[in-house]
Amino acid sequence: MKTNMLNTDRTIRFLVAFAFAILYFTHLTPASIGIGILVVSVAFWITSYIGFSPLYWLFGHRENKHK
Repeated sequence: MKTNMLNTDRTIRFLVAFAFAILYFTHLTPASIGIGILVVSVAFWITSYIGFSPLYWLFGHRENKHK
């Protein structure tokens, strides 16, 4: 699977996932919103780890066009 994200995008996604995880595990959000934040956090972490975003692929967006 080819990557479709730049390192900048991967870093931003990882930092946002980390911030969302902190919000969830410190109980700063209500339970239902916290579960949604945790799901988004896991999705961001996985996509930043593998460097592939299914939504980018679905819409034909490719950030690293030079490769």
